[in-house]
Amino acid sequence: MEHWLHQVSQLVSHIEQWIQHQPVEQIYISVAVVVIASLFFVLLHRVSRSKANTIVLAGLSGSGKTILFYQLRDGSSHQGTVTSMEPNDETFVLHSELEKKGKIKPVRVVDVPGHSRLRTKLDEFLPVAAGLIFVVDALDFLPNCRVVAEYLYDILTMASVVKKKIPVLILCNKTDKVTAHSKEFVRKQLEKEIDKLRTSRTAISAADVTTEFAFRCSRRILQFLSMSEQGDGG
Repeated sequence: MEHWLHQVSQLVSHIEQWIQHQPVEQIYISVAVVVIASLFFVLLHRVSRSKANTIVLAGLSGSGKTILFYQLRDGSSHQGTVTSMEPNDETFVLHSELEKKGKIKPVRVVDVPGHSRLRTKLDEFLPVAAGLIFVVDALDFLPNCRVVAEYLYDILTMASVVKKKIPVLILCNKTDKVTAHSKEFVRKQLEKEIDKLRTSRTAISAADVTTEFAFRCSRRILQFLSMSEQGDGG
């Protein structure tokens, strides 16, 4: 554990120095990538015994998943301005760790399209996932709150997520915008909507008792983060 904490400390220190040399307008994005990179390190450490190294990015179309994918890979979002219709599936060393000394473990990052007809592709990747990042557009959150909650609920009650206790991060994107909602607001609204979904679905069929149990288990592995971002891709 001490060795692991030392590695985390070195990683954070290295990236903080890197950020200090970046233009002011890039700080928001840089900090976001630092947080996610650190999260990846923690997620992968927690599942190191199973050698899992896959991180899945999920969320509605336009939430910013594809931008995040390219930020993690290249340190920029230049290719992430168009909504993806096919999964972006690549294995690479996180851009924030390229200058680190020693052996760096590559990470497989999968950006799953947010279109409703393509979300079934999650079934291909969750069985091998070390963690899942669910991206929420904090700027246009309210009009999509119900749909976001339904998608998140479906993920939290998936057998693979519950059985493997896959960590789930709710990433509130575009929070640097003046009219964007805070992560606290997003959290409360999602909790309300998901509770409504749980109640309505369990009322439909007694068979959903299993689903309710699965959801309660999954809620324990949720985390929320805010992310400031420039662009609307993914």
